[in-house]
Amino acid sequence: MSPRRDRRSTDAPRDGARKPYTRPNSAQRAAREALSKRLAAGDPRSDQAPQRRIPVGLSTSSVFPSGVEDAFRLAQKIGYDGIEVMVSYPKDSQDPALLREYSRRYEQPILSLHAPTLFFLQGLWGRDAWIKIERTLEIAKELEVPTIVAHPPFRWQGKYARGFVEGVAALEEEHGIAIAVENMYPWRLGVRELLNYLPDHDPTDEDYAHVTVDLSHAATAGDDALEMIDRLGDRLTHLHLADGSGRTTKDEHLPPGEGNQPCAEVLRRLSNRGWEGSVLLEVTTSNNPEMRERTLRQSLAFARHHLGHHLDEEGSGDDVGSTTS
Repeated sequence: MSPRRDRRSTDAPRDGARKPYTRPNSAQRAAREALSKRLAAGDPRSDQAPQRRIPVGLSTSSVFPSGVEDAFRLAQKIGYDGIEVMVSYPKDSQDPALLREYSRRYEQPILSLHAPTLFFLQGLWGRDAWIKIERTLEIAKELEVPTIVAHPPFRWQGKYARGFVEGVAALEEEHGIAIAVENMYPWRLGVRELLNYLPDHDPTDEDYAHVTVDLSHAATAGDDALEMIDRLGDRLTHLHLADGSGRTTKDEHLPPGEGNQPCAEVLRRLSNRGWEGSVLLEVTTSNNPEMRERTLRQSLAFARHHLGHHLDEEGSGDDVGSTTS
């Protein structure tokens, strides 16, 4: 069943004010300092009382520069619950027949598709940004994938950016597939931040029915991920699980537990409230196959533990969080 929900404008007010091109880096200093103080004091973890077994999938971007099929193969070998396909230049990431075959061969359902809205994919399928989303929706419909993930528009994308919120809602209504808009981060230029996304890098204040929260992006932006997921409520559709230090302008995508973000507490809160979405691991891994597999195993064990999967299986003898194949 599709997770698509109706838009609720009362959840995301917009004031229509014109957005400046830049702002001082200090604009988010208070939020970063508050998060840093809380983490330094020791972030208390919620007790584990999971209301739902939340699936943990693997993004194909986590095996880059290896290919899409490698992601399916590793997901099956390690024990992930499914795949998020980053639609990109490799032909098999765009080919429904091949993706269906990978899914069947490796017994990995496709949980979501990531539309090619990244900066380095602006040339894929031409320059019309709506085409990128519409073609991804067509692939999703053919494969019966309930959700696609998309980045907010770049400021220079003109009419597409100005009409993005309304356009997303119209496409969801037309196709019956959730378009989960992902949080990003401003680009920092010396003492200024370039506000390069419209309506904003943070989609939680906009009138989207579905949102993806990426913990690495939250770290780079200086946003409080716990506040974001609490504010979103049921509008949170996907979680991109990764970590970050919050001390760099880079989008680090560290394995969970290797940065200072509240990854464990985010997972526990979502599990305890019976969240209906999916967790997708999106991390940077080594080119060395053994080290990559180790990272993916450790990350899955981290996610399963803090989602409370082990509590479901304590009496069965089947430890899904095991790091052995």
